[in-house]
Amino acid sequence: MKKSFPLQVEGKNPDRILEAVKHEVRQYARREGRKTVPEGFDYWDFDCKVGLSAEASEATIFARVVPLIDAVAKTGAAACYVEVLSKPVIRARKPPAPDGAVSGPSHLPDDMV
Repeated sequence: MKKSFPLQVEGKNPDRILEAVKHEVRQYARREGRKTVPEGFDYWDFDCKVGLSAEASEATIFARVVPLIDAVAKTGAAACYVEVLSKPVIRARKPPAPDGAVSGPSHLPDDMV
């Protein structure tokens, strides 16, 4: 989704407009998250940008999108640009412990492990 949302519409409460924008962004993320992940990938991640315009937008993680929309609205801007693009991701796996390594707590002496 690449979209510029108007934040000030004549005859409408600005708080309700802001809530509708946030709802649409969350709804898009839920809809994209329900899609089947391609073979070989684990889950969907999002590339996000938020700002006053497409050129002035800053890259961020999805968890920061709504607070940044609030910050743009507090500046009194007439519109807010939001870009949320889904991408399939492979979950990073922890490397296995080397052979012979003890996987106990590191604060105990060797004879107690």
